[in-house]
Amino acid sequence: MKVEPQRSCIGCGEKKDKKDLLRIVRSPEGEYAVDLQGRKNGRGAYLCKNLSCLEKAEKKKAFFRSFKEAIPKEDLDRLREEIKEIAEYLIENKKSIYI
Repeated sequence: MKVEPQRSCIGCGEKKDKKDLLRIVRSPEGEYAVDLQGRKNGRGAYLCKNLSCLEKAEKKKAFFRSFKEAIPKEDLDRLREEIKEIAEYLIENKKSIYI
């Protein structure tokens, strides 16, 4: 039996299977994005699939700790919209995030 890798949500701190979390990645070019497949190059941080963990991560300055820099407000707003769309899609279709 294969053991699923565990990761911690930077918002709530809860440990979950890697596939049950969203990966936020900073590319080598400095761009931030949601990595649905978990394969993009760059430094990553994991969040639960809900906006409350994103807001907790913002309050705790967890992005700064994970990425060694603050995420620009425009990028954070864009990530918030992406996570909201992903969460709504998952709720409607009851599917896994990995495409």
